[in-house]
Amino acid sequence: MPIPTGRLLGSGRSADVYAIDEAWVVRRDREGWGDALAEGAVMEYVRGHGYPVPEVRLADSTRTELVMRRLTGPTMLQALAAGTLTAEEAGRLLAGLLRALHAIPGRRPGTRVLHLDLHPDNVILTAEGPRVIDWTNAEDGGPGLDWGLSAVILAQVAVGGAALAAPARAILAALLAGPSALTGEGLTAARARRAANPTMSADEVALLGAAETLIRALTGV
Repeated sequence: MPIPTGRLLGSGRSADVYAIDEAWVVRRDREGWGDALAEGAVMEYVRGHGYPVPEVRLADSTRTELVMRRLTGPTMLQALAAGTLTAEEAGRLLAGLLRALHAIPGRRPGTRVLHLDLHPDNVILTAEGPRVIDWTNAEDGGPGLDWGLSAVILAQVAVGGAALAAPARAILAALLAGPSALTGEGLTAARARRAANPTMSADEVALLGAAETLIRALTGV
């Protein structure tokens, strides 16, 4: 039985977020292919290591509905649009979040926890600091793949010619300006993951070659 909810707060490619009350929300999967309980378990694991994610209530969640703490604040993308965050600040913040995440040991020996979808629309800037959301794709593995996916997501926008192309390129440059775990192998694997993503349009897939070229030009990997 679905969790009783209030008004719709937001929608993504495959899920909608509804208010439960002033303190809690539920994210409801529309497509039925995710596993909210597994996602919530990853979030609680990294939160236990001090990583900035919203608290979840696993006991009240189901495979298609994830109950989590309500966050107040703009996404990083909204802050960029409002002019309260620069592209360079956004890139440095994303890089810091990736480094902090990969300092957490994975749940399998020799691995790290990977978000695999860390971009400006999945970071909420609260008064207490940034909070990373949407852990649907999370798994354990090598950090190079995580860096590769964040870079490819930004590079696709940067080469797409839309209004956000220039900011996306600046964010990407700032993301990759400091120390990173990006590798050629990770970038190749990230491109393949994006190409196989069922939520991607044909036009988005067509940008992957140019996106990879841009990243290699910026980093030399």
